[in-house]
Amino acid sequence: MIVNTQTLLERFLSSTGVSTDTRKIQAGNLFFALKGPNFNANAMAAEAIEKGAQYAIIDDADYLAGERTLLVEDGLLALQALATAYRQTLTIPIVGLTGSNGKTTTKELIFSVLSQKYHCFATSGNLNNHIGVPLSVLSIKKEHEIAVIEMGANKQGDIKELVDIAQPTHGLITNIGKAHLEGFGGIEGVRKGKGELFDFLQASKGVTFLPQQSGVIQEMFSERGMQNAVYSNEAMPTTLVEAKPMVRYALASGEIIDSHLPGIYNFENIQLAIAVGKFFSLSDEQCNTGISTYIPNNHRSQFIKIGSNQVLMDAYNANPSSMSAAISHFAETEGNPKLVILGDMFELGESSAEEHAALGKLLAGLSFEKVLLVGQHMQHALIHLPSAYYFPDKFGLHTWLQDHPIQDSFLLVKGSRGIQLESVLAFLENSK
Repeated sequence: MIVNTQTLLERFLSSTGVSTDTRKIQAGNLFFALKGPNFNANAMAAEAIEKGAQYAIIDDADYLAGERTLLVEDGLLALQALATAYRQTLTIPIVGLTGSNGKTTTKELIFSVLSQKYHCFATSGNLNNHIGVPLSVLSIKKEHEIAVIEMGANKQGDIKELVDIAQPTHGLITNIGKAHLEGFGGIEGVRKGKGELFDFLQASKGVTFLPQQSGVIQEMFSERGMQNAVYSNEAMPTTLVEAKPMVRYALASGEIIDSHLPGIYNFENIQLAIAVGKFFSLSDEQCNTGISTYIPNNHRSQFIKIGSNQVLMDAYNANPSSMSAAISHFAETEGNPKLVILGDMFELGESSAEEHAALGKLLAGLSFEKVLLVGQHMQHALIHLPSAYYFPDKFGLHTWLQDHPIQDSFLLVKGSRGIQLESVLAFLENSK
């Protein structure tokens, strides 16, 4: 017999949470057996129960094994429906955010700020897709007073699916840039897709936080006839002092606040986080403490000392917008000699060759000691960079670094997640 969402909700409310990975099962969990192109977790239902799961939710009757296996029509849809039903039992504010660049950093900044006053929940890592958002919502506990949910998208319709689950009461879009162009069908597709968050907030009369510097996002807000806006620099006016290498900003009192984030683009993220904090009645001191104590990790805008080298590691993701911003900021930052190690930008579709060539043109106008390019797509940048070092894959780069040790240098390392350029750190560490 197929169980309905209400039954799943009742089981969930008496459980210790949800898991989709038998390696991370905790006693009393609900295990959802999800399927993918190369796996079928229905086959792991019995193992999940043996490891302590209260129930295993499956969508293949061949794996029914007693009353502790619950049959649904589709495991993923059941997980999403459960998250939606659970969300409707929550009464706390939920801040939803998306954007082409900076959404995870902004989410972490907002969490750091709000945590100065509230017991706050935030999306873990980048669990921001059609599986991650339901898992995030289901991780909100009764003791949480406010939540921050990050939402990512590869194509139009993705954000609508996620906001229908998370149902944010407040929201923001960090920026509109050239990310996932292949799935979105160009920059206008990105604008429309990210705007699905604004569509939801308009219909629900939610509150929107607007970045002061983005005319595009303000246009998206205005063209929908939306009303409830909080501008990023109005609640607590701040002035950028410098962003080379780290953002420092001044308060109206003249006090200087130091952050651990590089680049003017992160100043905009900081302003958004402060605007959220002030809206939820945090003091200036609490907001600034939240900003100044946040230290980036997971290879996002992270400064790392490796041997005699200083590395700006930003290898978690890359698209034309974030890549050009990072390179331009790095070029203006003090420190010599400067080298850049750049990997492919993925999911650009028909725009890939053009965007990689444009990146090469940008690099050609800057004075870096060495430019090292990695990946099949990066060959299109070479038309403007005849003296660059080019490697079809990162393993060729590893070999080159072993043969040509880099010492006493300042490096930017950036590329899309799929190329995993953080692997070069081990070879820089040996460059003594």
